[in-house]
Amino acid sequence: MKTRIPVVALTLGALTMPLLAAAQPAEAASIAPQGSPVACHGALSVHGGRIVGAHREPVTLRGMSLFWSQWAPQYYDARTVDWLAKDWKVDVVRAAIAAEGQDGARQHFDRELAKASTVIDAAVANGLYVIVDWHAHRAYPEEAESFLTAIAEKYGHLPNLIYEDWNEPLRDGVDWSRDVKPYHERMIAAIRAIDSDNLVIAGSPSWSQDVDIAASDPLAFENAAYSLHYYAATHKQELRDKGDAALAQGAALLITEFGTVEATGDGPIDHTESEAWWDWAEARGIGWMAWSIGDRDESSAALKPGTPASGWTDDHLTDSGKLLRAKLRELAGTNPACQPAKPAIR
Repeated sequence: MKTRIPVVALTLGALTMPLLAAAQPAEAASIAPQGSPVACHGALSVHGGRIVGAHREPVTLRGMSLFWSQWAPQYYDARTVDWLAKDWKVDVVRAAIAAEGQDGARQHFDRELAKASTVIDAAVANGLYVIVDWHAHRAYPEEAESFLTAIAEKYGHLPNLIYEDWNEPLRDGVDWSRDVKPYHERMIAAIRAIDSDNLVIAGSPSWSQDVDIAASDPLAFENAAYSLHYYAATHKQELRDKGDAALAQGAALLITEFGTVEATGDGPIDHTESEAWWDWAEARGIGWMAWSIGDRDESSAALKPGTPASGWTDDHLTDSGKLLRAKLRELAGTNPACQPAKPAIR
């Protein structure tokens, strides 16, 4: 896929590309399009159990996750990111880089790295935050470290970047303190050797639902938060209670994946629980990314089969897609007022 040139380069010429590549976080935020999320909030960090911007104001990121990269490659496209920014009004996109499964990043490192780069470049051009998600259920530490450090070397100087180093550790036979925490410690140390401050989001056992357990034995790194995943028709108040328990212990949370339907990714939308989850997250300033921008024939997919990379009308959207677009547009601009970004206070 052809890499999209950032918007600033389109207006100032190709000579501005080295400036973007070399920019430090506050400088890169100033290069982001005026009024965009990154221009408004700058480099993100964790402070007082919250994700905050460069002004120490809480920031609630809202956006969409792309589907597994090897199974929906047509949406790892600058046109898709452009459309999500302009029409869906997202603050963040999540690139679910398939680490396992047939034909994933473990077999095709360079190809999947190129897909991640396409999404990151388009996010930067639009002033969006972008999560690079090592989308795996099992630990592959060598491959994960190679991939995430390659991303850090290429993009770690930009405030747009957020790492998610393990999507969803499994439940059975997996322990936070014994298995998952040491994995995160290795990944974060490797990232921090290159990128000293961008957010890292850590998954927990039981498909990133044991956030209360993780919070009781936290990672000893700055700017580390924990992912909380749910599917509204399956996971209800009991999981929200686990989230509250994690928050009470000082953990910062980010919902990097959720669905409006069952945990299978299919079934009818649970409107009541979807609204309960949104109310819960918004009241606590917890950001969220919905699953997914894909055209798989299942109800969690936002797009109908055969939908193009951009220019979507209602006819292209599933019921879930229509609901998610409406919610994103409803909440767009409800973060603190946009201000010129300044260096983060560490």
